Amino acid sequence: MSAAMTHFIDPRLREVLKPFWPDFASIGSHVGGELVIGDGATVSVNDPATGQLLFSYADAGADVAAKAAAAATAGQAEWARVTAAGRGRIMQAIARAILAHAEQLAHLESLSAGKPIRDTRGEVAKVAEMFEYYAGWADKFHGDVIPVPSSHLNYTRREPMGVVLQITPWNAPVFTAGWQIAPAISMGNAVLLKPSELTPLTSLALAVIAEGAGLPKGVVNVLAGFGHTTGQAALSQPAVKKVVFVGSVPTGRLIGEAAARRLVPSVLELGGKSANIVFADADLERAAIGAQAAIFGGAGQSCVAGSRLLVQSAVYDRFVDLVAKGAAKIKCGDPLSADTEIGPINNARQYDRVLSLIRDGVGEGAEIVSGSFGEAASSGYYVKPTVLKNVTNAMSIARKEVFGPVVAAIRFETEAEAIAIANDSEFGLAGAVWTKDVARAHRVAASVKAGTFWINSYKTINVASPFGGYNNSGHGRSSGVEALYEYTQVKSVWVETAAEPAVAFGYAPGLRE
Repeated sequence: MSAAMTHFIDPRLREVLKPFWPDFASIGSHVGGELVIGDGATVSVNDPATGQLLFSYADAGADVAAKAAAAATAGQAEWARVTAAGRGRIMQAIARAILAHAEQLAHLESLSAGKPIRDTRGEVAKVAEMFEYYAGWADKFHGDVIPVPSSHLNYTRREPMGVVLQITPWNAPVFTAGWQIAPAISMGNAVLLKPSELTPLTSLALAVIAEGAGLPKGVVNVLAGFGHTTGQAALSQPAVKKVVFVGSVPTGRLIGEAAARRLVPSVLELGGKSANIVFADADLERAAIGAQAAIFGGAGQSCVAGSRLLVQSAVYDRFVDLVAKGAAKIKCGDPLSADTEIGPINNARQYDRVLSLIRDGVGEGAEIVSGSFGEAASSGYYVKPTVLKNVTNAMSIARKEVFGPVVAAIRFETEAEAIAIANDSEFGLAGAVWTKDVARAHRVAASVKAGTFWINSYKTINVASPFGGYNNSGHGRSSGVEALYEYTQVKSVWVETAAEPAVAFGYAPGLRE
């Protein structure tokens, strides 16, 4: 490797990366079991906690994307020859290997994504759980025998799509990688994974761990680079038979359109502006803790964040005060500190957007009762947990996805009004209701247009449960058994069993004397 191909890597990262690539000099893509260095423009990534350069590398580009597609095609052919039970055993081994490297993965995620170590440890454990769960499905998701009204035996086969392209975001890189890879490979597919150019490291490490546990080379390939270059090149590969994207609505629309032009199906998991509804009869202290977790966990960088807090008028002031006082006590700080509860925003662009939307909210009449007034931090991309009251659903702070630790408290009077406000959004990813009235809870859950809905809780997600959105929050489902339908295609097979088969569609000249 020439000196010109070497890019900067913070010494802290080098130390954590050593177990995965002992001899590497630059960060690159993982293609067919090898580290491949791109030749594109330099991608520079700053440390979210300091704003200083953390690492840089060369964008993979079209040639590397083509090599990855070829490697995935070969890898998928080999992987498809493994029995379903054999795939399950290898996936169980991957889960054990992830747990064996859990601390390294968590440390790497905290450094590169800016997430508190207490969070990343939990997320890595969930990734192992994902592989365990889909390992169990590998030999249990199969076709059916159809009782057709003829002499035929008709049965269906569930077959892999082939090579799938998965494009994942920067807010939960290792979690989202496991969320997508596990169901795909359990069904016999191979993966081209294109993580955000800002957070490729844990996805790369996950591919190395999987191969070390027995996954054939080429089954999981990770492309490090920009979306408009490397991602677009991967999307154009003829080998790609399915596209899965997790990210923003504008980018998802472009990717969905590009896939549709190739007649390639897609799953789009997009943004959210979820309504967290609190009625006056709720356990307010418990609901306040839930409201804080709903929006401030992960510094609000979650598609399901409860960013619209709908509170019944009778308890509005009291409840908003509870949430604001709790927000002021949340500890922001170094992601690697064990007592840090909220880390920084992941990158400078998103940081500026969050501050701008807070200022817009105040300009439209919202009042900040706790948190940031839109001022920049002295170092790092930190935004204090922010609570805004006197918000109406017409304000930009209630319409746009902030993707930061900012909650907009909206007043409502009746159940019907709460439902109407909740549904008055382009999004439909998640929502929640807090009430002691069981009948009301189920009425609201049935009425709010959202793919996931909680009653007297928030943000509980498990690999066994389907996840996805309504409206502009996307289409298709990740996780649960529903994900296996996304990663397979059905074939109907007909076998004639009669000694004297009938002609299916009337008289056919020449078939009989």
